[in-house]
Amino acid sequence: MQTTLADSFRNTPEGEVAERILRSCVHCGFCLATCPTYQILGNELDSPRGRIYLMKQVLEGATPTAKTQLHLDRCLTCRNCETTCPSGVEYGKLLDIGRHIVEETVGRGVSETATRAALKTGLGSPTLFNTALKLGQSVRGLMPGFLQARIPSAETAGDWPAPRHARRMLVLQGCVQPGLKPNINAATARVLDRLGVSLITAEKAGCCGALAHHLNDTGDGLAAARRNIDAWLPHLDAGAEAIVMTASGCGVMVKDYGWLLRHDPAYAEKAARVSATTKDISEVLLAEREALLPLMSPGRPVPGTVSLGGTAHCFYPREAGAPLTKRIAYHSPCTLQHGQKLTGGVEALLADAGFELTPVAEKHLCCGSAGTYSILQPDIANQLKTRKLGHLQAGQPELIVTANIGCLTHLQSGSNIPVRHWVELLDEVLAAT
Repeated sequence: MQTTLADSFRNTPEGEVAERILRSCVHCGFCLATCPTYQILGNELDSPRGRIYLMKQVLEGATPTAKTQLHLDRCLTCRNCETTCPSGVEYGKLLDIGRHIVEETVGRGVSETATRAALKTGLGSPTLFNTALKLGQSVRGLMPGFLQARIPSAETAGDWPAPRHARRMLVLQGCVQPGLKPNINAATARVLDRLGVSLITAEKAGCCGALAHHLNDTGDGLAAARRNIDAWLPHLDAGAEAIVMTASGCGVMVKDYGWLLRHDPAYAEKAARVSATTKDISEVLLAEREALLPLMSPGRPVPGTVSLGGTAHCFYPREAGAPLTKRIAYHSPCTLQHGQKLTGGVEALLADAGFELTPVAEKHLCCGSAGTYSILQPDIANQLKTRKLGHLQAGQPELIVTANIGCLTHLQSGSNIPVRHWVELLDEVLAAT
C-alpha cells in the first residue's frame, strides 16, 4: 500500500512504524472473512482493511471525525486478522497508533469520558473492584435476572502452598480475577507445587496496564508496566524462572512491554527482559509435561517409589480412571491464539488429563468479551457471545473451559453450562490421585 505521510507524522517513531505496516498491506481482503465485527455488521469500514484505509487517510493528513473514531472503537483488538493475513500486517500495532491520534484529535464527550475513566479506575483497582463486587454479591438475590448473570456468586480459593521449593516462579494476581475467581491462581500454585515449583507474588505488582492501554490512556498503561517491572526484577535477579500468566489478556500485554517501552532509555532493556521471561501457564506446563503426565494419567507410574508400611511401591495415580467431568468444550481466547500465537497446548494438556474435548466450530472467532468491549459495545458483544456459546454448546459438553477471566465471565453470563478456567481441572485431577 503506497503511503505519503503528513509532515506531522513523517520521521517520527510512530510514523515510521505506521508507514512500514501500511506498506505491508496488499489489499487482499483475507482479513474480512475472519473479522468478527465484519461478520456481524457487514460494513467494510468495520473490517481490518477498512480501518486500515481510515488510519491511512488520517496519517496522510485527513481530519478524523467521530465516525472514524466509532469504526476504530468497534474493533475488538482480537488480532484474528493477523493470524489470517498472508502478508504479516501488524494490525494491532497500527491500531494502537491510529486510535491514539484519533483520540487526541476528536476527543470524547463528558459522559463517555467519565464512563471510560470509571472503568479504568474501578476495574484496575482490586480494592475498589472487590468492594463493589462484595456489595453486589450481598444483594445479588434481589436483583433482576440479567443483573444476577453479571455478578457471580462468591467463591473460595482453596490452599495456596507455602514456598518450599528451590525452583520459584512469579504470578501476576491481576485486577478482577482474584475477586471473581480466586481459585484460578491458587489452583495454579497447587499444580506447580506438585511439580516442585513454588509460585509466589510480588507485593507491589498490580494491573498489567491493558485496561488503560486499550482505553487509549497510553500514559497510565505505561506507568503500570514500569511499576510491574520494578516489582518483578528483584525476584528475577533472585532466581525466579518465569512470570506466569493465568489470564491470557494480561499475558499478551506483558509480553508487549518490551515493544511498548522500546524508546524509554531507563526501561527498554528491563522491559525486554520481563517480556522474554513471561509465560502463559500453558507454556509452563507444556515444558513440564514429562513430569506432569505420570501424575495425572491412569496407569502411568510416578518416577521413583514411595514407602508404604516399610515396603517400596510404585504409585499409580487415579486407579479409578476418569475425571469428575469428562466431556468439555474449550474456548481459546483471542489473546492466547492470536495475540500470543499459542494454539493446541491447552487442548493437549486436557487430553493428557483424560478429558474428551468436543468439536467447536469457528474456534478462531472472538467471544465478544475483549476487556471492556462488552461494556462499551454491548450489542456487538452479545451477538458474538450468543454465536460463540452456540458453537461451544453444540457438542453437549458438561463444562466449558477457557484461559482468560474476561472470556470466562462474559460466556458464563449467557450460559447455563458452568464455565471455568482449564487449569482448575488439572488441579482437581491431580488432587484426586
